[in-house]
Amino acid sequence: MAWFFLIIAGFAEIGSVISLKRADGFKKLLPSVACLFLGSLSFYFLSLSLTSLPVGTAYAIWTSIGSVGSVLAGMIFFNEPRSLRLNLFIMCIIAGAIGIKMTSGH
Repeated sequence: MAWFFLIIAGFAEIGSVISLKRADGFKKLLPSVACLFLGSLSFYFLSLSLTSLPVGTAYAIWTSIGSVGSVLAGMIFFNEPRSLRLNLFIMCIIAGAIGIKMTSGH
């Protein structure tokens, strides 16, 4: 169940970052509220996952989901730059997360 909580936390983190971008420095109410809610939700589910996962593993996976998801969301929703090198580095983050998971013993 801890891995399920961690995945929810990662996706909530992506939603929080998207909302933060749309909040325009917390000048827009609805995206600001969404950012705070989703950020809190992300931390809540991260804390649930930490009840049985090592903190280093959980944090690395959580930040990997958030980082890769935020970069992809930026490309999709905000027309941010795409490049072969960027895709390579995204794959490095994913490979690192998989490596950490494989060596965590969980």
